[in-house]
Amino acid sequence: MPHLLHIQSSPRPQRSASIEVAQAFIGAWTSRHPQATVDTLDVWATPLPAFDGEALGAKYAALEGHERSAEQLKVWADIEALGQRFHRADLIVISVPMWNFGIPYRLKHLIDAVSQKDLLFTFDERGLLGLLGGRKAVVVAARGVALGENFPAAEFDHQTSYLTMWARMVGITEVHTVSVEKTLFGPEADTASRAQAKAEATALAASL
Repeated sequence: MPHLLHIQSSPRPQRSASIEVAQAFIGAWTSRHPQATVDTLDVWATPLPAFDGEALGAKYAALEGHERSAEQLKVWADIEALGQRFHRADLIVISVPMWNFGIPYRLKHLIDAVSQKDLLFTFDERGLLGLLGGRKAVVVAARGVALGENFPAAEFDHQTSYLTMWARMVGITEVHTVSVEKTLFGPEADTASRAQAKAEATALAASL
């Protein structure tokens, strides 16, 4: 049965535009796949291993062919457990607000923790080789204002562009994006933007 991993990265779930639109997508998708399962990974509620000290030692012990210590094995087991949530997914949905043209630091923390050699990717003389091939990703990106003439997306969007790059690094080449913008332009503009994005998300779910 298909399995969906939803990575939530907004710290205010009751008001989040990215989560609201992602839930519209997930609701439409699960209605088409009634046997599907959904795993929600809230980066603000999930303990994420600090990637320093023992974790860093564990990483380089493996890269250099050394035995890991008991402490290093313990922290690496936590990292591998997080990584397996990605492997179990057929579809990965990331709901993400834009923070200073980029992504929230807790989402970056998750990505830095799990993006490890022989977990989500490997490499050899050919270069980087992603290990999540065959999966699809949907990025639901919320922005308080719209990127435009003064801040063209090609130069200033480090939100969806970063996540698309990361997906490619781990082997996911099919990435869809749904944007919800102008959420800080007052209730009417916010409501209209969310409604439009939910309609787009629902239509996208019908194709996946």
